[in-house]
Amino acid sequence: MITRICALLLLLAACSVLFAADPPQAHITNGAIDATLNLPDARNGYYRGTRFDWSGQIASLKYKGHEYFGKWFDKYDPLIHDAILGPVEEFLSDDAGLGYNETKPDESFVRIGVGAVRKPQEDGYKRFNTYEITNSGKWTVKPHKDRVEFTHELANTGGYAYSYKKTVRLAAGEKPQMVLEHTLHNKGSKPIETSVYNHNFYVIDGVPSGPEFTVKFPFDVKASRDLGGRAETVGNELRYLQELETGKSVFSELTGFGDAPRDYDIRVENRKSRAGVRQTSDRPMSKLIFWSIRTTVCPEAYIHMRIAPGESFSWKIVYDFYELP
Repeated sequence: MITRICALLLLLAACSVLFAADPPQAHITNGAIDATLNLPDARNGYYRGTRFDWSGQIASLKYKGHEYFGKWFDKYDPLIHDAILGPVEEFLSDDAGLGYNETKPDESFVRIGVGAVRKPQEDGYKRFNTYEITNSGKWTVKPHKDRVEFTHELANTGGYAYSYKKTVRLAAGEKPQMVLEHTLHNKGSKPIETSVYNHNFYVIDGVPSGPEFTVKFPFDVKASRDLGGRAETVGNELRYLQELETGKSVFSELTGFGDAPRDYDIRVENRKSRAGVRQTSDRPMSKLIFWSIRTTVCPEAYIHMRIAPGESFSWKIVYDFYELP
């Protein structure tokens, strides 16, 4: 009898662990768009790495039967730096975490949208490493029918502290539009100087990256490095010259944009499935990177900010989804 009870308790414990391991999610809709978000959670979150902001991870977004995001990588582990889905954002200060260069080994520096992480004994910042989290801050998540509101607060870490608010909102009236609204408030004693970019990780209808895709800008775009015969820039477009094989990539910094928000206007279109998306912002780009492998197309537009203690900085990114004629 005792043996059976022990076995039952072990089974219940195993089921409890399995249930707890399910990553928390929220589903939102406005009638035209249906989206699923993975929510931040220090124990069970789908993503627990230290590279990307934990909020606003979109596992799926569907419009008129088209899927715009999804799994693009082979190996999944919640601690892998880029095992993450959707339009996700990374903050960089001098190509490192906030306060990294002034932090001694075994002390903590800041990854905005993640928390405070420990600096090991190393010869330089390892952007793709997963650092030990010493303080994940306080997350507040408020799901609604058509939006999810995130707030992340981090207490003083080497003079840096902040309140970061981000809302993923679908437009009213069944408009095929999604808006990311951000505000970063500096609650520390030191200025926050950082750049943020959205990696996007577009996975449109499962079509491999290749000639079916075109990426368009409102300016004549130039690649700063050789694209290896896999893509080219022509006028205001980046075009693929071949379907990318597994293990091959296209990567370059792109130039040609000015210092006005109107140049932050990026379209990714797929002729095969007739799905398109337009990405705009109310802030100018400070840098533009393009990266793509077979499974994903990623224009990465940077926004720079310098926030004095007690001040805030707000920015907005708008996604309009459409079908090609």
